[in-house]
Amino acid sequence: MGRLLPGHHRLTVRHIRLLVPGNIRHSSGGNVYNARLVAGLRALGAKVDVISVEGDWPQAGATERRRLGTLLEGREPAAGPGRAVVIVDGLVAVGAPAELDSAARTGQEIWVLVHMPVPESSGKAALADEARALRAATGVICTSTWAATRLQERGLPQPGVALPGVEPAPLARGSQPPHLTYVAALLPNKDQVLAVEALAQVHDLPWTASFVGSDHADPDYAREVRAAITENGLEDRVRLTGELAGEALDAEWARTDLSLLVSRQEAFGMAVTESLAHGIPVLVREGTGAVEALGLAGLKTASGGPLLPGAALPLPEGGQESPGRLAGVLRLWLEDAGTRESWRATALEARTRLPDWNSTARGVLALLSERD
Repeated sequence: MGRLLPGHHRLTVRHIRLLVPGNIRHSSGGNVYNARLVAGLRALGAKVDVISVEGDWPQAGATERRRLGTLLEGREPAAGPGRAVVIVDGLVAVGAPAELDSAARTGQEIWVLVHMPVPESSGKAALADEARALRAATGVICTSTWAATRLQERGLPQPGVALPGVEPAPLARGSQPPHLTYVAALLPNKDQVLAVEALAQVHDLPWTASFVGSDHADPDYAREVRAAITENGLEDRVRLTGELAGEALDAEWARTDLSLLVSRQEAFGMAVTESLAHGIPVLVREGTGAVEALGLAGLKTASGGPLLPGAALPLPEGGQESPGRLAGVLRLWLEDAGTRESWRATALEARTRLPDWNSTARGVLALLSERD
């Protein structure tokens, strides 16, 4: 496990340059984390320059990697005068290990902010690039314990952990019939097709559902999701809203009774804590970082075990039984008032114990200060 945020540590206000990928334009968890972190750091008095690094990260071309090298070493005019501490988003860092290595040899302090470790399925070359980039860095900050554990299992240096915070939110009123929401871009890893197949198996019960997220991030998969909805005759029950923000997203949360996040891999899943901030229980996939998000409030049963505002389900990737397992839990929740009331009560309790984004920013500054 990585080092969690130090509880009491003298924080040094720093000049920080944050390098973020310019090719992720939908509302990803990484983008949201980066934006909230910047706001929190500035509120604590740190000077933060945010620089969008163009390129198809992590597979950027040579020109984009050369420009990154100038940014890492502070030779780009946009970077401003003087040497700042550089924090580079992990999606960029793993695509340019040589550039990180070169900048580190100049004495530049570089931290890598890892939202999601490179998947094992990416192959040996990608994993080797990740290892080289992270070993070149002054330090590594992970946005979840799950991510930190995966890196340590690969023999990489112990990272720090700065968990996401959450914005306070109004209490959801729910709907009749019950309304389910899945907040995530339509991507194969998010496995919305699994959710559609499970919903099809509870078609006989009253409910509605919305899938809230970009349908432009992977148009081919978005078509698969639409086809699954049509093939299962759910056009009148399941709505694809596209990406929502502001009042439109608030309205969607307000009408929600249960949310889903059954990603195949998930480092944390900020949609989980956002759901809990509204007092809405969540179903997540067991073995992913979303379980950490679901248990973030630290609630305990009478016997001392974790009390989850929802459930973490074993859903084997590609397993034919997975839709049935998810459908079974959905049926229980829809049919059993006791289950609905219990999950709702636990979500309401969790809602009051979630950390804010100032805690995240303080944690990052504390980790940087450890190297002073």
